[in-house]
Amino acid sequence: MLETLGLDRTTESVYRAMLRYPQDDPGELGARLDLAEDGVRSAQKVLAALNLVNMSYEHPDRLRAVSPDLGLEALLARQSAELAAHQQRIEESRAAAARLISEYAGLQPGTPDSGVEQVVGIDAIRERLAQLQRDIRQEVMSFSPDGAQTAENLRAARPLNQQLLQRGVRMRTIYLDSVRNSPPTVAHADWLTEMGGQVRTVPLLPTRMLIADRSLAILPIDCEDTSAGAVILTGQGTLNALCALFDTTWEAAQPLGTARRRDANGLTGQESTALRLLAQGHTDEAIAKRLGVSHRTARRIATELMERLGARSRFEAGVRAVQHGWLSKEP
Repeated sequence: MLETLGLDRTTESVYRAMLRYPQDDPGELGARLDLAEDGVRSAQKVLAALNLVNMSYEHPDRLRAVSPDLGLEALLARQSAELAAHQQRIEESRAAAARLISEYAGLQPGTPDSGVEQVVGIDAIRERLAQLQRDIRQEVMSFSPDGAQTAENLRAARPLNQQLLQRGVRMRTIYLDSVRNSPPTVAHADWLTEMGGQVRTVPLLPTRMLIADRSLAILPIDCEDTSAGAVILTGQGTLNALCALFDTTWEAAQPLGTARRRDANGLTGQESTALRLLAQGHTDEAIAKRLGVSHRTARRIATELMERLGARSRFEAGVRAVQHGWLSKEP
């Protein structure tokens, strides 16, 4: 019944017996379970590795079972953290694939049948976007990883957005969590919501991206310089991958009008992401860019995390975060 937590039937039966008969030694437990003493001891080694048994203070030579409400809860929390880390690695792999697709497409000459079209120059990009948005009929999905926007840029985007929404086009936009501290961006998001759009936020986004009707995607040629040019992708295989990336990111994102969720360690998604970047050795400047915040804000977040962990260096913060279960051990 507890196989998914790492306990086979024999190990589970030994754990249950230890809970019910705490005074029994391995031989007595074996007799109750019709199990050899060596089999009981092997099961106890597994239980010890899972922190479901520990040494008794009263009888130092004897193991005692940890109560299920403590032991199994900790085991479930550990598995949840490992699952979340695995899911994060999958999403990062998808994001890396999206960046590679964009960079590779930018190297291709592009033909009408290649599924790749290059657009160079800000004016040309804006004009092509206007043409494409005019043709959208059902849905537009977008990543907006630039952090807080200026009121002027947001006002300029309203006419096209309004046209789409008034045509009944479903519009879903994902911003960075950092925009929650930007009144102009929040006001624009509220306006989108009132018009029928949907807005969510995440701590980190891989690239700027717009997907139209799940049949066309626009990505920057250079993720570091979006003004350098864009690629328009229509290949079905590529579109399937990019739509999957958006869908998984959307499911993990939070509606802008809700308070930021905190995990079991009291960390927001932004803090958890910053901690992971910190442990990976990123500078404050790099963290700021990834999170869409100022250099000063990134430094403040890093300092607060180190203080909460009681760490005096970034390396120590990473070690302590793993020890406390704030970060999973990477293979």
